[in-house]
Amino acid sequence: MTTTLPIPSSSWPLPDPSPSPDSDPDPNHNLFDPPPGMAQSTPSQTLPDNDGSSTSDPTDMPSPGFCETPEPSPSDFPGNPSSGPDPPLPSLLHLSFNQDSGCFAAGTDRGFRIYNCDPFREIFRRDFDSASGGGGGGIGVVQMLFRCNILALVGGGPEPQYPLNKVMIWDDHQSRCIGELSFRSEVKSVRLRRDRIVVILVQKIFVYNFADLKLLHQIETIANPKGLCEVSHVSGAMVLVCPGLQKGQVRVEHYASKRTKFIMAHDSRIACFALTNDGRLLATASSKGTLVRVYNTMDGSLLQEVRRGADRAEIYSLAFSSTAQWLAVSSDKGTVHVFNLKVESGSLGIERSRSASEPNSSPPSAVSHLSFIKGVLPKYFSSEWSVAQFRLNEGFQYIVAFGHQKNTVVILGMDGSFYRCQFDPVTGGEMTQLECQSFLKSEESF
Repeated sequence: MTTTLPIPSSSWPLPDPSPSPDSDPDPNHNLFDPPPGMAQSTPSQTLPDNDGSSTSDPTDMPSPGFCETPEPSPSDFPGNPSSGPDPPLPSLLHLSFNQDSGCFAAGTDRGFRIYNCDPFREIFRRDFDSASGGGGGGIGVVQMLFRCNILALVGGGPEPQYPLNKVMIWDDHQSRCIGELSFRSEVKSVRLRRDRIVVILVQKIFVYNFADLKLLHQIETIANPKGLCEVSHVSGAMVLVCPGLQKGQVRVEHYASKRTKFIMAHDSRIACFALTNDGRLLATASSKGTLVRVYNTMDGSLLQEVRRGADRAEIYSLAFSSTAQWLAVSSDKGTVHVFNLKVESGSLGIERSRSASEPNSSPPSAVSHLSFIKGVLPKYFSSEWSVAQFRLNEGFQYIVAFGHQKNTVVILGMDGSFYRCQFDPVTGGEMTQLECQSFLKSEESF
């Protein structure tokens, strides 16, 4: 028998990031709004006997208002003399931005940490040990829900805190797990919305209602070891994107119209994709890593193709700007690229604003100068290239998102590095580094 998962209507007391000049700020973006009609203490129905089962604990309801995080004691700081010599830095297992890219979460072999992007600072950390129960502390997946006190955790590393086949629902009001979803195989990733929990296994995806953990949908996929899946985040019916059943195929689920769209995006297997917040645009990259394609999710039409480079690369992340004017790409080549998208925003309902100081300016053209002989020479010579670049240490994995300040990019590295850069939308070229931090160091360093 399962019971209703208590969903609070409050958030961490995080500083509000500066609103993007390209979009209207939402005064309530910090708050978690429970699904309409949700009863926080009403038992739910027993879930059907399938690959995913759930349990939750409604006995202690989160109190209303902001989360009161306990003040750390001096011994909590590794650099404090009273705590002895500094322990070695934790091993990083996972990095992910929250839904508006204003925060990011890090899973380590000791627990997890939450950071604010602008201004950069560590918000809090939860380090597990044997005394706190559970396993060895390793968190392989941590997913935030905007700035809410609810997170989804999956164990990871050589000594996982939780079984690898379980999604643990963590309430930071109570500093404990209040529910779990169990599966017959390892959980690869999780995606959260205010009304849905999406769990990705190697060949199956489960969609749950957040209010009562009721299973709503199951999707079969091709082998998906990276746990690729993205969902829209604006209010209303969800758009979900995942690998299809064929190599190079992407499946788009439109839950509002109850339609499924299959897109043959590439000849090679899908390596990475990104979805705009409203679910209208999809960017995809294959295992070759040379081209990135942008599709309309409604009809599956190809809208634009851009070129990262000529040689093969592993694409680590793709990210749209809030207005879908820009697309950022990171790869194992150590360079972050920003591309100018020429999508007809009006037909897609995506609002773009132009700076009043640049009424007639337009982004630089990154089309090859040899495009006039398109059709004679290989497609390479008519490719659209990035307008801005930022060069990093090759060999490390980086993920990228657009910052809340205009024309800024935030880059996170699995080496524990944090970069904030700015690009010139008119002249392009090398980005300017605004900030560089190491986020795995001790708290007192901040």
